[in-house]
Amino acid sequence: MNNHLYYGDNLAVLRDEIADESVDLVYLDPPFNSNASYNVLFRGPSGNESAAQIEAFDDTWHWTDAAEEAFGEVLRSGNGAAAEMLRAMRSFLGENDMMAYLTMMAVRLLELHRVLKPTGSLYLHCDPTASHYLKILLDAIFGASYFRSEISWRRTTGHNDAKQGRQIYGSVRDIIFFYTKSNDWTWNWQYMPYSKDYIEPFYKKSDSKGRRYQLDNLTAAKAGGDTKYEWRAKRPLGGEWQTDRDDEYLNPKDNWEYIGNTPYSGRIWAYNKEKMLKLDVPSRMIT
Repeated sequence: MNNHLYYGDNLAVLRDEIADESVDLVYLDPPFNSNASYNVLFRGPSGNESAAQIEAFDDTWHWTDAAEEAFGEVLRSGNGAAAEMLRAMRSFLGENDMMAYLTMMAVRLLELHRVLKPTGSLYLHCDPTASHYLKILLDAIFGASYFRSEISWRRTTGHNDAKQGRQIYGSVRDIIFFYTKSNDWTWNWQYMPYSKDYIEPFYKKSDSKGRRYQLDNLTAAKAGGDTKYEWRAKRPLGGEWQTDRDDEYLNPKDNWEYIGNTPYSGRIWAYNKEKMLKLDVPSRMIT
């Protein structure tokens, strides 16, 4: 399946069109059970409002025969953890709009888990209205050990709605849950260049190739391994200091000086000795 765009209820599309373990990445941004109207989002090929969309979004959030049927589908799915979790939620919440919403999500999340490749990932975008319930559903369907991250997306600036009489903190963020199907998931690091406003005040020096850098010390406040050692240095009399990599100070040469450096009070080395020796290359470390 390539270059296809489907609109309307994704459950039928998932079941009829999408093969098992054929999808690399799922990003879903479903309605958030916020009692908003979602039935004028797109139009069909004729220009009229899509009937499939209206059916999918207008009557979903009520406990109806359709919600009961979806609940039964989850129980019959073969995923025991999802079935038990949905039963527990129904016992706690009752047969209300929230339960209808969670049931609708559960039956679709089961299908999304089915179509994901073992190397695939899922990102679910939601808000605090139901995020706590959705997290538990995802744990049941994907497995709690395959939860990777909760991303907080700041979607607006701070506000408190005091003029509207609201006595709560302003809602400024949405939540994106990141799950994988296995421990062997695809991950591609994304990088952005530093801005000029960041580089100029922090990286004021340049090397012979024009690469900017800053000087910093190699100590830290908290230990990270074998950090209680002397960093040995040596130099010919009147010359420049260099690392004593071979512990020459134990059999000193004539006309050479040797010292052992330790971090100042309250600090330790930021790296163990092996890492420090790797960093000790020309133009990277000043001894």
